[in-house]
Amino acid sequence: MTSAFAFFFVLTAYYIVRPVRDQLGGAVGSSQLPMFYAATFVAMLLLTPVFGSLVARFERRRLLGWSYSFFVACLLAFIPVFMVQDRLGARAIGVVFYVWVSVFNLFVVSLFWSFMADIFDNRRAREIFPLIAVGGMGGAIFGPMLTSTLVGIVGVAPLLLVSAVMLTIATLLLLRISVQQRAQHENVEAPIGGSAWAGAKEFFSRPFLRYMTILMLLGDGVGTLAYTLMADYVKAHISTAVARTDFYTHIDWAANTLGVLLQLTLSRQLLVRRGAVWALVLPQVVNFVLLVMVTFGGHIQLRLLGYGVPLLVLLMVGTRGFMFGMTAPASNALYTRVPRETRYKGKNFVETLVWRFGDLVVISGVSGLGKLGIGLNGITLIGASAAAIAAWVARRAATSPDLAPEGNTRSSQEVGAVTRS
Repeated sequence: MTSAFAFFFVLTAYYIVRPVRDQLGGAVGSSQLPMFYAATFVAMLLLTPVFGSLVARFERRRLLGWSYSFFVACLLAFIPVFMVQDRLGARAIGVVFYVWVSVFNLFVVSLFWSFMADIFDNRRAREIFPLIAVGGMGGAIFGPMLTSTLVGIVGVAPLLLVSAVMLTIATLLLLRISVQQRAQHENVEAPIGGSAWAGAKEFFSRPFLRYMTILMLLGDGVGTLAYTLMADYVKAHISTAVARTDFYTHIDWAANTLGVLLQLTLSRQLLVRRGAVWALVLPQVVNFVLLVMVTFGGHIQLRLLGYGVPLLVLLMVGTRGFMFGMTAPASNALYTRVPRETRYKGKNFVETLVWRFGDLVVISGVSGLGKLGIGLNGITLIGASAAAIAAWVARRAATSPDLAPEGNTRSSQEVGAVTRS
């Protein structure tokens, strides 16, 4: 399927540069992360109305092409910057690149799934989205493997060129899908219209978006908590940029492998047979269990496959694996049951601006708790409480009253025949 191949190259491009971003965070530790997240939130605040204007005014094919091409150009522009990383310093580069990669990830992935929700009906989405996600997770595994292989040979800067090539291929594949759709159902390419801030209006008018926002904030809070604790661990134990990049690469590989296994087995079965409810609730239960383990186990290392694995690593791998392998396809399938403006503007508003606001709140909260003398156990216990609440919210989101009934919820004029994609 072209869609799965396109997502493969999207996530390959992202996961090549993700360890590069993370090693900058690991170089400065969690004390600097609030500044990184604050800058990211400001960038999202500025870019959200810009994206809303583009969605309102331009047809889907141009929106895809221009958005992805912009990020390709940015990747190329960063290459000379990383060639002088040692002279500029991790902190100076870190703020700019951390913000850019965070924006890149959310906008590119959110736009991809908005496009998918626009061309598949709900019944088909529940069958096919886990398989498309498998293609993406294949890229999420291949990207870290490629980074791990190349970083010791060519260094950090040339990895950005490889990422740009991968994103270019993804762009061409998505444009091909869009052209096929236009030939069959030209009206689905038409601009959506509305205002630049329609996403915010959708948030206040739709219970589904409000539930998804709360779920996303709680779930992402757990992920951000794990990331923050890991940054301190890396700063204390790993000293060089190449070693930090390699360490984060292996975490990405493990988390994404778990995600693929879930998508090929449990996630698709739950979505097809039970709908989205259990596929949204179960990851929150897993998060709760992992956080309780860290709360009472602290820095204990488990023996897995002959290796000592810190519980913090298990927490990071487990939370991210279930988020990408189960939560993501389930939540994206739900967006097939809302109008087009909600799929693009509302979804993007929640998954970019609100998401990064949540990151900022969580990272600042963790930093503040640390200054108050609350240690690892207290922080993870708070995270476990958040995961328990998220399980209840997940059920409410999947059964929100403003969702269209499951099944083919859109007319053929809107959906289009996309089996070949």
